[in-house]
Amino acid sequence: MLRTATPPAPAGPRTRSTARTSGPLPTARSRRRYLIVLGVLLVLALGFGYGLLAWDNPMPPGTAGFWRIAELRGTSVLVMLVVAFCQAMATVSFQTVTNNRIITPSIMGFESLYIAVQTAAVFFLGAAGVTAVQGLPQFMLQVLVMVGLSLALYGWLLSGKYGNLQVMLLIGIVLGGGLGAVSTFMQRLLSPSEFDILTARLFGSVANAEASYLPVAIPLCVVAGGLLWANSRRLDVVALGRDATTNLGLDHRAQVMRTLFLVSVLMATSTALVGPMTFLGFLVATLAYQLADTHDHRLVFPVAVLIGFVVLAGSYFIVKNVFYAQGVVSIIIEVVGGSLFLYFILRKGRL
Repeated sequence: MLRTATPPAPAGPRTRSTARTSGPLPTARSRRRYLIVLGVLLVLALGFGYGLLAWDNPMPPGTAGFWRIAELRGTSVLVMLVVAFCQAMATVSFQTVTNNRIITPSIMGFESLYIAVQTAAVFFLGAAGVTAVQGLPQFMLQVLVMVGLSLALYGWLLSGKYGNLQVMLLIGIVLGGGLGAVSTFMQRLLSPSEFDILTARLFGSVANAEASYLPVAIPLCVVAGGLLWANSRRLDVVALGRDATTNLGLDHRAQVMRTLFLVSVLMATSTALVGPMTFLGFLVATLAYQLADTHDHRLVFPVAVLIGFVVLAGSYFIVKNVFYAQGVVSIIIEVVGGSLFLYFILRKGRL
């Protein structure tokens, strides 16, 4: 007897969790996961921010004295937000245009230049040199010098027939190493008291920032970060590589130079504001890609900024109120970020 094959049963309608759509978050599950991550980070950011303002405040909540003390502490919280914004936006954009998830904008020598300026001031002016490089005019001068040197480097190495991004990165490493060697030589010649005074300025710390810097730093961050956000779609294309970018009708070199200029503004502002924080950007960008689970810059940027603020505010809150050692926060961030950096370099698999 011949048996006829029964046709397969028609597939039932896809459920909402398995239905796929085009876009950076193709499934409902991925969209739900992203919203949960964003919500948790926002709650943590608000919690740590309020904790820094209200925890251990000797005045009763809601009184004039309570808000006066909270206002004084609010400057530090605002500085943390500015630094987190600068480091997150700059590092994510820099890694996109360089097509490398390991290097950070610090490789361009911003922090080495900051250390060289601080060391030279103490070397030539003595202990009074620390105050000589403080103030709004000096802050603006440091930002202009850092941005100017980076523009000269970009214009020289990315223009012309043989413009090469990799050569530019190598030159940045060499210049940073040279400035670091000069700084070390001058530090060797300082007296112990002068070296102690200088050391406090060479670690990235919110205490290095002054409230008078913020009216200049905030507009710079808003403008540079806003332009990077507006170019999110173009950054998505640049991440595909030079050939794909050119085939899609974009000038790859122009996009790279525009992005590097905005990155230099953000990094110069952050470094001149609080000092060097070498691995903060790498830590923030790496965690942002892992938690956002997408390459769309419009979705990665908010997660990166929130992670940066949570890391900074959470570290300061825990170290200040649990370990009573405010000055070691940047060291802890460097140790954690450096360990994560080595882990991703040494492990096998995707970054």
